[in-house]
Amino acid sequence: MSSTAKPTYEVPAEMRDFAEKSVDQARKAFDSFIGAARRTADTVQGSADLARSNASHMSSRGFEYAEQNINAAFDLAQKLVRSKDLQEAMQHQAEFVRSQFAAIQAQAKEFGGLAQSALQQGAENAKGAMQRGADEARKAFDKGADTAKSNVASAQRKAAS
Repeated sequence: MSSTAKPTYEVPAEMRDFAEKSVDQARKAFDSFIGAARRTADTVQGSADLARSNASHMSSRGFEYAEQNINAAFDLAQKLVRSKDLQEAMQHQAEFVRSQFAAIQAQAKEFGGLAQSALQQGAENAKGAMQRGADEARKAFDKGADTAKSNVASAQRKAAS
């Protein structure tokens, strides 16, 4: 043997097995965690789609309200130009004010209900997504911790024997 030869150290088979099991378990725990994260991201995307849909619906209703109100104003203008005297014109104006006041109240009530419903749906979806994500992450962590404990105990038993 030459003087430049270096001593070789061999890793015991039990240690290699333990390390391999640990890497496999870490990979499985990571895969579980990533799966939970992806499902959470999909749920968040669904919530964003819901919010976009609700915003679109509210915008559409807003344009419908504007159209109704503008048409009512044009109808009033047409009645005013056809009025035979000031008293008839004032009567048309009074009717318009009463009907528009009622219409705007109904529109505001409906719009408020739409907004409240949209916020409620978004909050419920977000809460559910966060809860599911937290539950899945906790399960993945617990499973990884249990497996690691089991591997350590197994390695200790092998080392003791």
